[in-house]
Amino acid sequence: MMTPGSCPAAATDAPVCPAGAAVGSRGLVRPRVVLFGDSITEQSFRPGGWGAALADTYSRKADVVVRGYGGYNTRWALFLIHHVFPLDGTAPPLATTIFFGANDAALLGRTSERQHVPVSEYKENLKRIVNHLKDCSNSMVIVLITPPPIDEEGRERFARSLYGENARKLPERTNEMAGVYAGQCIELAREMHIPCVNIWSKMQETEGWQTLYLSDGLHLTPEGNNVVHKEVVKTLRNAGLKSEEMPYDFPHHSKIDGSCPDKAFE
Repeated sequence: MMTPGSCPAAATDAPVCPAGAAVGSRGLVRPRVVLFGDSITEQSFRPGGWGAALADTYSRKADVVVRGYGGYNTRWALFLIHHVFPLDGTAPPLATTIFFGANDAALLGRTSERQHVPVSEYKENLKRIVNHLKDCSNSMVIVLITPPPIDEEGRERFARSLYGENARKLPERTNEMAGVYAGQCIELAREMHIPCVNIWSKMQETEGWQTLYLSDGLHLTPEGNNVVHKEVVKTLRNAGLKSEEMPYDFPHHSKIDGSCPDKAFE
């Protein structure tokens, strides 16, 4: 039986590898891309999700790790950052997306007011998250993502499908207010010199975006997920993270000699 570090006798002119070759001696560790956000991030690995598509884009180049928390706003996210991104972590993420705001923008006096965070605090909370990530690593690529647009009629239809005539009479979110929060996200990215994906504006460039990109007036359809995936990939590529230029964590199978595989792992 062959074991790593041994090769059969060279009965042919096939290459012979040296005894004792150390398999995996490169000690390669696959870097991570962390997705930090609310339910739109938590759901991103569902079929057709933008997180799953991102994992495919960076297959064998980086592990895409989902840290999405449904219903969370930036105020509550601050309780998580030291756990999700410990300062004493040995290998901080290569890149992180921060995708909050849809819950912060819930309106006061409406059914989701418990999630509301004033827009000035929202911006400050995002700043604290970004500064914490910068403390974790001075080379991490940090990408802010604005909240998506809101289809108010779609939210009403969704509420009526759940509660019938008992559904709330007034919208708990509006597209106008989501745009205000998106604007603060964009402004902070500019001030902190980090990239920002403006999903709020990007989605509204397409006619019929309300039902094409949003499943319930807020969360994403597969088409909406595709928009987020494309914009995130474009942003990461612009920051230097081009998947085709990143190394595999171990040799491609075409580099492995069938008669002496150890050489590929020296």
